[in-house]
Amino acid sequence: MPVITLPDGSQRAFENPVSVHEVAADIGPGLAKAALAGVVDGREVDTSHTIEDDASLAIITDRDDAGLEIIRHSTAHLLAMATQELFPGVQVTIGPVIEDGFYYDFATGHKFTPEDLEKIEQRMADIAARDLPVERVVTSREKAIELFRNMGENYKVQIIQDLPEGEEISMYTQGSWGDLCRGPHVPSTGKLQAFKLTKVAGAYWRGDASNEMLQRIYGTAWANKKQLKQYLHRIEEAEKRDHRKIGKKLGLFHTQEEAPGMVFWHPAGWSIYQTIENYMRERQREHGYQEIRTPQLVDLSLWEKSGHADKFGDDMFMLKSEDRDFAVKPMNCPCHVQVFNQGLKSYRDLPLRLAEFGSCHRNEPSGSLHGIMRVRGFVQDDAHIFCTEEQIQPEVSAFIDFLHAVYADFGFSEVIYRLSTRPEKRVGSDDDWDRAEQALAQALDAQELPWEELPGEGAFYGPKIEFSLKDCIGRVWQLGTIQVDFSMPGRLDAQYVAEDGSRQVPVMLHRAILGSFERFLGILIEHYEGDFPTWLAPTQAVVLNITDKQSEYAQKVEESLKNKGFRVISDLRNEKIGFKIREHTIQKVPYLLVVGDKEVESQTVAVRARRGEDLGSMDLDAFLTHLSDDVARRGRIVLA
Repeated sequence: MPVITLPDGSQRAFENPVSVHEVAADIGPGLAKAALAGVVDGREVDTSHTIEDDASLAIITDRDDAGLEIIRHSTAHLLAMATQELFPGVQVTIGPVIEDGFYYDFATGHKFTPEDLEKIEQRMADIAARDLPVERVVTSREKAIELFRNMGENYKVQIIQDLPEGEEISMYTQGSWGDLCRGPHVPSTGKLQAFKLTKVAGAYWRGDASNEMLQRIYGTAWANKKQLKQYLHRIEEAEKRDHRKIGKKLGLFHTQEEAPGMVFWHPAGWSIYQTIENYMRERQREHGYQEIRTPQLVDLSLWEKSGHADKFGDDMFMLKSEDRDFAVKPMNCPCHVQVFNQGLKSYRDLPLRLAEFGSCHRNEPSGSLHGIMRVRGFVQDDAHIFCTEEQIQPEVSAFIDFLHAVYADFGFSEVIYRLSTRPEKRVGSDDDWDRAEQALAQALDAQELPWEELPGEGAFYGPKIEFSLKDCIGRVWQLGTIQVDFSMPGRLDAQYVAEDGSRQVPVMLHRAILGSFERFLGILIEHYEGDFPTWLAPTQAVVLNITDKQSEYAQKVEESLKNKGFRVISDLRNEKIGFKIREHTIQKVPYLLVVGDKEVESQTVAVRARRGEDLGSMDLDAFLTHLSDDVARRGRIVLA
């Protein structure tokens, strides 16, 4: 007679063993219809799972994140079944859930085309309409191997053979089709109503370039068609905003094969980059940071001592010189400890905040490189705070305030907070980790911020708070971070003299707000679609003459604005004014200043904004005030 405890604390008693579906039906027919799976004593199970003893139970529906993941995983099976029905002889390999969707890798001599995807998607819809029951079958290792070998599914045989001895082997069947899977899955294919196949790509078996090339079909799946429609619209918007296309159109940067994962900045792009760097430099100075500079090449022994060589060795560029091994720095932290170590520090010197716009290099896989969003050479707004344990919480709180102000200046108001805790592979004692995690949680709570925990996602040397923001089309970008590190300072012999005269190891806080400048600039390009706020725009205003007669006055206006520190050019070409206006509008220049005979006579400019607004005639002082106010506002949203 199992007693089932529900999430609200209420209990239901049953005379016999009961399935998750039956419990849902006992609660109500609506819940029974909506139920996709259950969580029994913390473990996700199918709705057919039988509960024999007292247990806690939560019903998973499509309103839950877990429900959406189950829908996507089940839709991957729908894709595999449809593909094998349409293309006999195709072997299925793996089909995991990824962000916003899923994929399945197939082994076949047939090259999938966009037309094939349409056919597969239609067959998926047909299978969903059949509302086939999805059933879990547990079998022995030997039987599973025999079954898949007889089916010609050699990749599945490899997967089973690599599973640990004694692990339960489960399959899921829908109709006559089945696949190896741990589950859980939706109760029937009819639960899958909102999906779309998106693209085909190549993928090596098990991600190893020495293995055979497979074909990967990507798709997305959602709880309902409204959510699917919203997602597809977001994808359309993302395509329009692709930073690589806009970067080329506006002449901001380029990449090329001779320097994979490195960025060639053009004058316009470098202008934005420098504006961001100078802004961060000034803000950091205001918040008590001292800027430093450390070497690019450092003896490998330092990275071994810090622990980075063991953790990140494969991602580090190495070179030999004079029988010594050097590494191109992948991060700044060990070098910052070396600066701290020069000269004995006192407790009075703490907190000591050291910042560096440090150029770092990481040997990212070529397949993961993506414009300026994922690169091998990058610069961070990196800083480290050396402090006492008592100073952790106030320093973290002050950093959070700093971060909020910076994000607001760039036009971002919605921030997501996550606390990443200790991973399996880590350095430092459990006691150190306990204190570090508690300090970060207390700092978030002191700010009354909503946050979620990400168990096991901390850095190898300490827990961290991750700060993510949403762009204008709802995409989430993880940017800022602050990490507590009790380990590295000690490993690298950092000490300070405490008030009682004893030698103590400082706590080290690793922090960044924007992260990589390259990636952040890519995010800004896509967020603004190249329409940068005036303070960031490479050219803030252009002066356009109507005829040659106004050239001298146009140059005078340009010079006057430049002398006030604004980025202004003049276009004195012998072209029609309409042509010049269109061209600079396409280049997204915030202000177009048109001067004709009337403006020369009145010593004014006719001001047009880039979206076509006519701001009328202004004398130069009035426009200077307008431009200054616009720049001072930065990216902050002004409410009327």
